[in-house]
Amino acid sequence: MSELIKVPDIGGGEGEVIEILVQVGDKIEAEQSLLTLESDKASMELPSPKAGVVTAIKFKMGDTLKEGDDLIELDVEGDEAAASTEPAAEEQEKAEQPAKQEAAAAAPAEKPAPKKAESSVQSFNIPDIGDGSARVIELLVQVGDKVEAEQSLLTLESDKASMEIPAPTAGVIESIEVKLEQEVQTGDLMLTMRVEGESEAEEAEQAPAAAEKAQDDVATAPAKEERAPAAAAKPAEPAPVGAPSRGSKKVHAGPAVRKLAREFGVELTEVKGSGPRERILKEDVQSFVQNVMRKSKETGGAAVTGGAGIPQVPEVDFSRFGEVELKDMTRLQQVGAANLHRSWLNVPHVTQFDLADISELEDFRKAQKAVAEKAGVKLTVLPFLLKACAHLLREQPNFNVSLAANGKQLIQKNYVHIGFAVDTPDGLLVAVIRDVDKKSLLELAAEAAELADKARNKKLSANDMQGACFTISSLGHIGGTYFTPIVNTPEVAILGVSRATMQPVWDGKAFEPRLMLPLSLSYDHRAINGAAAAQFTKRLGELLADIRSMLL
Repeated sequence: MSELIKVPDIGGGEGEVIEILVQVGDKIEAEQSLLTLESDKASMELPSPKAGVVTAIKFKMGDTLKEGDDLIELDVEGDEAAASTEPAAEEQEKAEQPAKQEAAAAAPAEKPAPKKAESSVQSFNIPDIGDGSARVIELLVQVGDKVEAEQSLLTLESDKASMEIPAPTAGVIESIEVKLEQEVQTGDLMLTMRVEGESEAEEAEQAPAAAEKAQDDVATAPAKEERAPAAAAKPAEPAPVGAPSRGSKKVHAGPAVRKLAREFGVELTEVKGSGPRERILKEDVQSFVQNVMRKSKETGGAAVTGGAGIPQVPEVDFSRFGEVELKDMTRLQQVGAANLHRSWLNVPHVTQFDLADISELEDFRKAQKAVAEKAGVKLTVLPFLLKACAHLLREQPNFNVSLAANGKQLIQKNYVHIGFAVDTPDGLLVAVIRDVDKKSLLELAAEAAELADKARNKKLSANDMQGACFTISSLGHIGGTYFTPIVNTPEVAILGVSRATMQPVWDGKAFEPRLMLPLSLSYDHRAINGAAAAQFTKRLGELLADIRSMLL
């Protein structure tokens, strides 16, 4: 048989149709949602009280509906018996109406005289939220907060709805008896609140209303039993959507969408809704996450959030101050910027500065100039630095590690590959020389020159830039004294080298001119402590001062 389904009790208000969830011809089950209504304070899905086939839809998108309005026509099988009981229930309700009126009239006569009270601490329980339980997903007040009547106290979420629980009266929060993620039911203690004045009078005024409601419940019990499916489908109170009270921007989204957003860690105020009245759908949340992941992949994760929750620098219109020109960063510059940003944000950097006396090393280097030219290479300071650092990585293996992803272990490397920074027209590159500890100075000079040439001509392979245990960044050909190089994660240290200068050094009897090389060792303080870093630069200075000590 065909049956007309109407809007059930939605709390005495009205709502706008913002989603239609069924079509003519759909076979639906009992409790299946038919549409979504949205009022000024709530979004709610209205379920079907019965199973059947939809034969007609009596509303359209944007309509305003209230309790009793027509929803759908439903072809229901085997429901004649249930339909026949409704007239009897209505007759019984009419017959018992006088008794209900008498009870309501008698109640005021028993009203006690109101009594003034300066203030009192009252307990407030979870109001009627229907059958079953709900989970506390937001606490919107704290102990000591002064709240107004109808101000939202907390947000609950059940399988079908999210709802904000309002304060029944104004007062000051004394204690909160629920906590986040707790499952609560109707009648559970929610909080205590200090209420100013006339608390006893208010209780007295509420008593007749409670009695009248009880009489009404008794009088209409048979009728309500017949309408049980519709009444049980939704709580008597509308299901307000949580979150609008937390900010000025109102968010339109259903419970399932909010749950999905919490699982992804998405702030719904940042998502643009594609539904009616900018309502946020599941697809909008999924698209938002996809866009964030895509941008994160393109920029190495640095430019999406500003890093570790740090607010981004506000955008400035520089054209207000004069003529400007917009130039694209090269792909290499973009990748390098993202990597440096990630390293700087994730690594607790500390830099140790020192000076190394390379007077004898420079004399030896010049003396071997002819030998190097005969071998077809140019012997610079870099091969000596590579050799000395490789020696130290063997001598002090705590510098030849990387932190494990779990943050609780160190990965010790039994090889010594060292990277060196190469400045190219397109950006900074780090080329890697493998097994530095096993190669001679001339071999290192030849390989460094070859890799530097490949870097400047864009011929470095991915393998040529991977696997380093330690990095050397030299600005000696440019100048400067000291600087703070950024650790090239997952390495734990990087050596910065500036220009060597002649300086007067006291030898105990007199000042002597010595060629001094500034060293800047930046390190990851999670893996290396300050004492170890100071020992590293001190020992490096000793090795560079007398390279023969590396043979011992």
